[in-house]
Amino acid sequence: MRGFLASSIGVTTAAALAVPLAPPAAAATSAPPPTTPRAVRAEAYAPGGTQSLPLTPLARDRAPGAAAQGLPRRDVRHFSLVGVVWDNPGSELHGRVEVRTRTTATGAWSGWQELETHNADHAADPGTTESTSDRVRGATAPLWVGESDGVEVRVRADTAPDAATRAVPAATASALPTGMRLELVDPGKGAPPPAAPGPEDGPEGGPEGEPRTTAASDASAEALAASAVNAGLAPLGATEIPALSQARTEAELGTGQQAKPYVGARPSITTRHGWGADEGLREKGFVYTKKVKAAFVHHSATGNNYRCAQAPSVIRSIYRYHVHSTGWRDLGYNFLVDKCGNIYEGRAGGVSKAVLGAHTLGFNSNSMGIAVLGTYSDRKPSAAAVKAIARLTAWKLGIYGMNPDGKTYLKSGGGNLYRKGKNVRLNVISGHRDGFATNCPGRLLYGKLDTSRSKAARYQGR
Repeated sequence: MRGFLASSIGVTTAAALAVPLAPPAAAATSAPPPTTPRAVRAEAYAPGGTQSLPLTPLARDRAPGAAAQGLPRRDVRHFSLVGVVWDNPGSELHGRVEVRTRTTATGAWSGWQELETHNADHAADPGTTESTSDRVRGATAPLWVGESDGVEVRVRADTAPDAATRAVPAATASALPTGMRLELVDPGKGAPPPAAPGPEDGPEGGPEGEPRTTAASDASAEALAASAVNAGLAPLGATEIPALSQARTEAELGTGQQAKPYVGARPSITTRHGWGADEGLREKGFVYTKKVKAAFVHHSATGNNYRCAQAPSVIRSIYRYHVHSTGWRDLGYNFLVDKCGNIYEGRAGGVSKAVLGAHTLGFNSNSMGIAVLGTYSDRKPSAAAVKAIARLTAWKLGIYGMNPDGKTYLKSGGGNLYRKGKNVRLNVISGHRDGFATNCPGRLLYGKLDTSRSKAARYQGR
């Protein structure tokens, strides 16, 4: 999801959420990895955390005149997703960010892989509480690499010469954003189910009168709240909101709903509890807009090297990266779709409600964001994923009376292709690039949106 214009948005979270960094293992070098078995490190491994490592200037392997920072090859605690963040979300990263990682399964090192430097195109709208938080940082897109325990990174400033003068601009050749850090995210094993207080709990909520810790009780309360907003769609603590027939969907909406009869059958949706969201990680409460007039389709740009059984782990990693590393209040997307066509609840607040996301800078109000897990600039999206977009939008947009094959107007919040306050005519199902100068959702997924539009309209009975 590399933006062609402005810079990326990224963050930190509360210090209490940070995982202490492990000291570097034996001195790292750029020599080929040893063929003998590696020594087992004595440090304990606690799943579900983020290692944040500062980048330093590189004295070798750099283009002439280019600024370069990185991290020499080194051992680290287990992680599965990697990204780079920097201090100022308004700073642009004009350059190339590459990583190589060592898999825990075989000890083999990957080749260099590029991280997409999506500059400010995925973010909360300008002027909102979420966008002005002092935790927000600039960031690359994250990359899923699978379980790994070694890493090397290099960041090179862009040295492309000016077309007219053939000179490399000084600001481009010598400057990278300040405070650059490598973020290594472990998805953990998923959060426990939300626990409703029972008669066996003491006055402070703990068994036998033992007080629960504030963090534990807050997390439990937020887990209950995140599940309760889907009441009527699934039982409290459910891992899945079940699919309904179109007739049942229409019946549940009731005769007073403006969407009848143009609404698609509700698809099956894995809840936040189903993919293992740690509800203590995000900010408390939910934020809503008035309606859902449009859906913006994205790709996560996390790569395609995942199995569908790993999708919950990928989502937990993106969630932690968005909150802990990038500084948003919650996962940016409202929904996610994997390559097998499974649909997942994203930002908390209720799958049928108009939840304010942080997915399309300037157009988050009165819209929803759907991210297909993977990178689709040069890889075709699966037919299952394209169909899932159609089924999800036929239902969700139908609730709000929208024709997925039609047009609508959204008011720009600024920071994108349009001045703040401008009413912009968009497809009801748009790609991210329709609202911002970015290649997201990738050339090949963008080319499939017409298929999703027409399918969604048919699913609504149009």
